[in-house]
Amino acid sequence: MSTGIAPVSARRRRGDAIARGLIALLTAVALVPLVLVVFYLLYKGLPAVTADLFTSDPTGNFLGNAGGIKSAILGTLEMVALASLMAIPLGIGVAVWLVEFGKKSRLASVVRYFIDVMTGVPSIVFGLFIYITLVLTGALGSGFAAWKGSAALALLMLPVVTRSAEVVLLLVPNGLRESALALGAPRWRVAVQVVLPTALPGLVTGSLLAVARAMGETAPLIFTAQATLGTSFRLDERMNSLPIQIFNDIQNPNPVIVERAWASALTLVTLVLIITLGARLAARRSRFAT
Repeated sequence: MSTGIAPVSARRRRGDAIARGLIALLTAVALVPLVLVVFYLLYKGLPAVTADLFTSDPTGNFLGNAGGIKSAILGTLEMVALASLMAIPLGIGVAVWLVEFGKKSRLASVVRYFIDVMTGVPSIVFGLFIYITLVLTGALGSGFAAWKGSAALALLMLPVVTRSAEVVLLLVPNGLRESALALGAPRWRVAVQVVLPTALPGLVTGSLLAVARAMGETAPLIFTAQATLGTSFRLDERMNSLPIQIFNDIQNPNPVIVERAWASALTLVTLVLIITLGARLAARRSRFAT
């Protein structure tokens, strides 16, 4: 009995096999540099990883005990956390306006255009902007400060959060909005109590990816927060960070300091990996929820 389905020709099978093989080859080529980077980080960084590395601050002594990277880890977490408090609510708010209220208006098109431009701006430009407007002018406090570094990182995160949040909000079924509106709920309440809770896992994913990107940035912090040896929680003073610690240590001729730079790099990559895994888990939860 004929099924009505034409058999696959040998030519199409060969073409499919060639295409699959080419894709597998390109995937392997793309993975090789990543594997080498991770291997080299482990090879160089693991020998310098000790308990003292995470429990002591840099001493500034390049001949004796150089100390650890505690101040750099805490400073990175504090500045990125403050930057997240600045960028994530604002970015999600802009995305909600673009999707729920602005939609196809001319102003929304202009906002989207500038968000796209900000996405492609190098991170050093944001650092220079904050340096010129806040550090050189002495506005809101003179000199370098941790909160100014957070402001530069927030500018870097803002377009990433906005764009990812807009995409996630567009995936929310219109039927949910229409049902809530049909029940008499105002549009702002629909956005706050229906759309945002539905899109929450995706919003968390986009926000965590923005945080992971900001955590590894060096240039904005060079121009804004600089560095200090000791642990400091004051946002109006200089603050150490892992990218700056790596930048300073890798230039030192002392091999012990260079080892600490590799250990700092491994720590930074591990932190970014943890955040990325968190984003993946949030993405999986989002798929299961839908």
